[in-house]
Amino acid sequence: MNPATLPAAGLAWLGRYGTQGFALSIFLGLALPQFSAAARPVLPITIFCFTTVVFLRLDLAVTARLLRRPAKLAAACLWLIAGPVLLIGGALLLVGRESLDPGIVLGLAIMGAAPPIMSSPAVAILYGFEPSLIIASVIATTIASPIIAPFLVELLAGAAVPLDRWVLALRLLIFIGGGMAVASLLRWWLGFARIKAMKANLDGFGVLMYFIFAIAAMDGVTHAAIANPRLVLFVLACVFAVSAAGLISSWLVLRLLPGSERFMIGYGSGQRNMGLIVAALGAGVSPTTFLFFALAQFPIYLLPWLLRGLAARIRRQEA
Repeated sequence: MNPATLPAAGLAWLGRYGTQGFALSIFLGLALPQFSAAARPVLPITIFCFTTVVFLRLDLAVTARLLRRPAKLAAACLWLIAGPVLLIGGALLLVGRESLDPGIVLGLAIMGAAPPIMSSPAVAILYGFEPSLIIASVIATTIASPIIAPFLVELLAGAAVPLDRWVLALRLLIFIGGGMAVASLLRWWLGFARIKAMKANLDGFGVLMYFIFAIAAMDGVTHAAIANPRLVLFVLACVFAVSAAGLISSWLVLRLLPGSERFMIGYGSGQRNMGLIVAALGAGVSPTTFLFFALAQFPIYLLPWLLRGLAARIRRQEA
């Protein structure tokens, strides 16, 4: 094999084992705590890469068809924004913000306010689902997030967690606008036909970025699990509960959508791009909130593998 083609072949190989790669990444991140603190500054770079790749893979022709009949796209976007806010906001009202650590409250608020995880379209592609609706929905809600997310964080967190909404909005705008600009340049340079032919390579690049992201996100998790296992178990219960609630509520509410689209909107409702807001907040994130963010990666990394049987069943039903 030509040595120049080895990186592309390696990425393509990773892409073919995407769901297993996601699951393995989180445990490798935990197994390499000595690298976590050093990798943490790379978090914003990996998030920027995710953003760029999602914009890069957008099929403008399919998106145009969705926009000509916008009811489906509008319903999906509305639920992806409102569903997590209703679920998490309802839980906070039921439990009471004052009964929780402010760092946990902010973590839940970020989870509810963040757009869907950028890997949602990649997961749809790995499952063999038609990804147009989830790609368009993720992009639309991500573009809207600099305006919507700061307001929703403040709404869910309440006065107990002070935030500079305008600084957060500006930083989100830089992240998302920059990703769109780089993706536009790459689309112009490569052409969309070549980008589509690079599917396996881009899938593999996503797995690689998630591996680096996992190492950085796991900073302090092993220590916290030893020092305060009850807190770690409580946060894990919270994040898996939000993931399950997002999937189940979407399946029940969006009954007019086909099964695969309903499944992926539900997946996006429970898996949120917290890293986008955490990176934008920077030093304003407390250790407890960062721990919440880190533990929220477990369902993101494990569910693509855990749900593959259910996804295969839905795919067979639609065949």
